Amino acid sequence: MSKRDYYEVLGVDRNATADEIRKAYRKLARKYHPDVNKEPDAEEKFKEIKEAYEVLSDEQKRAHYDQFGHTDPSGGFGTGGFAGGFDGGFSGGFSGIEDIFDMFFGGTRRNPFAARQGADLEYRIQIDFKDAIYGTSVELQIPKTEACPTCKGSGAKQGSRPETCSVCRGRGQVEEVKNTPWGKIQHSRTCPSCKGEGKVIREKCSTCTGLGKVKRKRKLSVKIPAGIYDGDRLRVRGEGEPGINGGPPGDLIITVFVKPHEVFVRDGYDLVCELPITFGVAALGGEVVVPTLEGKAKLKIPTGTQTGTEFRLRGKGVPRSRGMVGDLRVRVRVVTPTNLNEEQREALRQFSRLCGEYVQNQNNSFFDKMKRAFKVD
Repeated sequence: MSKRDYYEVLGVDRNATADEIRKAYRKLARKYHPDVNKEPDAEEKFKEIKEAYEVLSDEQKRAHYDQFGHTDPSGGFGTGGFAGGFDGGFSGGFSGIEDIFDMFFGGTRRNPFAARQGADLEYRIQIDFKDAIYGTSVELQIPKTEACPTCKGSGAKQGSRPETCSVCRGRGQVEEVKNTPWGKIQHSRTCPSCKGEGKVIREKCSTCTGLGKVKRKRKLSVKIPAGIYDGDRLRVRGEGEPGINGGPPGDLIITVFVKPHEVFVRDGYDLVCELPITFGVAALGGEVVVPTLEGKAKLKIPTGTQTGTEFRLRGKGVPRSRGMVGDLRVRVRVVTPTNLNEEQREALRQFSRLCGEYVQNQNNSFFDKMKRAFKVD
């Protein structure tokens, strides 16, 4: 059976760079490796891919192949492929065990003894509406992990110390070699004896039971900035879980929830409230008292104010940068009186009779539209 073109096997063009060839090979090797792909022809495809890579990844072999193809007049090439076949495992196909790990797991091994940052802690608090507007400070008790004070984080009983794992010799990983029809595969896995720690504790600390860490509650004062929104998150650097192997600690992330106010609703840097007024004040005008976060303020209602009219009190809203403050927007709502006595009812009847012609004259355009809509003469 004639061999396929090596460039075609790897899916690259003849001008492909060494890096492009290597990436194509790694991708195909992961896909067709018999340990991963259980299709009947996976092993043959994998051998074909490996053979193509062994040639194209070597400058001299590639130049020779580009000139002569699969036929080598000097005898170096033949229908059986390159000298050496596949009984040599992955020689030429990988640069070492790191490449094997990369092929199957998509990345290099993480050093179990490398310094790593500690995990972040999350905390939720609820504050009053006014505190969210003007800012405040809160005292928190944060449950976090700390080094055991008895063993100083070693996990070992006082007077003893952790021992180097005899299985992995302190590396935290052990090497395994697997025999396969196409060669030997060597890879690393977490040491089953020390669970990747590289050390074994024979006598454990009674305080932390060998963990080297204990849970403690720590008091922490956190400043809540003025104008914070409901659901905003604050990050306190270095107040999370301690780092691993000497790494930096994580952060404390605080989610702030704001209690709703009975009167005010926030709209950006403005506060909005609805103010009920009587029919008399709306019709005749007058002065009313308006609640603010700082106390009370007076608001002048002009004659003939309608429901939904909005008034603005400058500087009574939410503080913002550079000393600027938002406004308080007061939206009035005319209240219809209920539970009237007979004297009040009669007064309104008389008022209604007096206003009938006035209302009709003021709304002639509306009544004209009604007549046109219903063709009333």
